[in-house]
Order: sequence, then C-alpha cells, then structure tokens
Amino acid sequence: MSSGTFSSPLFVRRAAHIVQEIASPADAIDFLNEWPEDGRDRIYEAALTACFDAYNGRIPASAARKTFFRFGEQVAILEDATSAMQWLAACMSGSGKAQV
Repeated sequence: MSSGTFSSPLFVRRAAHIVQEIASPADAIDFLNEWPEDGRDRIYEAALTACFDAYNGRIPASAARKTFFRFGEQVAILEDATSAMQWLAACMSGSGKAQV
C-alpha cells in the first residue's frame, strides 16, 4: 500500500478563513470523508474512488489529483496556490508570542 504524493499540492477552502493543503491521496481522502453527506454526488464519488485507488497503488497519484481537482472546481473550493502560500507565510512569520 502506497499513498504517494501529488506532483504539486492543491489548496482548498475549508471555511471562510481556513485553507487546507492537499498534497497526497491520503490528504484528499481525509478531506472527502469530512464532506457533508448531502453534497456527495457522482463527482465526489469519483474523486473518493480515485484517491483510494491511488492510495492502494492501483492508479497513479496524478490521476487522483486530476479527479480531486475536478471535484474542487465543481464545488468551488479551490484556492490559488500563490495566494495560499502568501497566506501561509504571513501566518508563520510571527514569533508565536502574544503582542501586548
């Protein structure tokens, strides 16, 4: 069993101010398993199946990435990688200490 990784990560919006990096079929499976049941359709099922197949080594991770990308496009959750990276960099630039 091999999960592999995507050639480049995808960034998806989980909530108004939460962006999640999806870097592998395992990440995508975790994300899809939390998707609301009333939003699960054929494209959702195709993405989940492709990610499981890639995780189990039956198809390349690139095929799972493509299918997950299509799902993300359909439900309008994809974030631009450049914007996501700038957001992540801004969050990581602080010392972690509260400013008084």
